[in-house]
Amino acid sequence: MSGTGAPGATRIDGSGLRVGVVAASWHDQVMGGLLDGALRALSEAGVNDPVVVRVPGSFELPVVAARLARSGLDAVVALGTVVRGGTPHFDYVCQAATAGLTEVSVQTGVPIGFGLLTCDTAEQALDRAGLPGSHEDRGYESTQAALRTALTLRDLAGVLPPGGGHRVIPVTG
Repeated sequence: MSGTGAPGATRIDGSGLRVGVVAASWHDQVMGGLLDGALRALSEAGVNDPVVVRVPGSFELPVVAARLARSGLDAVVALGTVVRGGTPHFDYVCQAATAGLTEVSVQTGVPIGFGLLTCDTAEQALDRAGLPGSHEDRGYESTQAALRTALTLRDLAGVLPPGGGHRVIPVTG
């Protein structure tokens, strides 16, 4: 199973963080589970009033994630589902969305929770959507990753030496 080796669950205190969630609209049932998981993770972490934006599909995730990242948010969670079909369309959408979300994060310095499911079958997507009977909850997990990274970046701002130098920074949480 792909979820093997995930870090253990620890409580995240995200109070004070400003977070946006951008979610594609294709595959209603899967997207409902992903979005529910993301909102549950935010609520448990004490993140109030997240900005939630729906877009047509996964291809549109990067452009809206970029706008959210540049708006002053501390983290953005991108949720989408692409299920393989009989044409190369799957490969193009997955590659474009993945590269676009990576570029947004690197260019803006804002962590992007990667909740884009790229599955061979609809059953695989349902199994990762955090629905009753699912083995994984990628909406929840990708949101926790974005929150942890946002907190790490906030902590780094207070410990990085000015002008360079070396300092060991322990991994937390």
